[in-house]
Amino acid sequence: SFIGEESVAAGEGSILTDNPTWIIDPIDGTTNFVHRFPFVAVSIGFVVNKKIEFGIVYSCIEDKMYTARKGKGAFCNGQKLQVSGQEDITKSLLVTELGSNRDPETIKTILSNMERLLSIPIHG
Repeated sequence: SFIGEESVAAGEGSILTDNPTWIIDPIDGTTNFVHRFPFVAVSIGFVVNKKIEFGIVYSCIEDKMYTARKGKGAFCNGQKLQVSGQEDITKSLLVTELGSNRDPETIKTILSNMERLLSIPIHG
């Protein structure tokens, strides 16, 4: 099976089944792309039995290829990635994305989440 982010965004329905399925977003960061903000990627995932098996993200502007495979770890241009050992949230950087859905209930949820996040004493 095949699920494309752009076709789903255009209103085409899709149902994730147990069948082997490619999930592809050819312009991951469409809003960034439209505004010429240089954080755009091609994202591809492969799912079997509704569980991700591997994923690939190619950051076009940076020329970085991120890959990950279930049980095998994640890599950037072939070099293994790992999470930081930082356990103190006050020394952390928080990054979030607001999404594009502007219906009132979604906005209410986003603002509530942001209020909770902004009350954490983080670096930024």
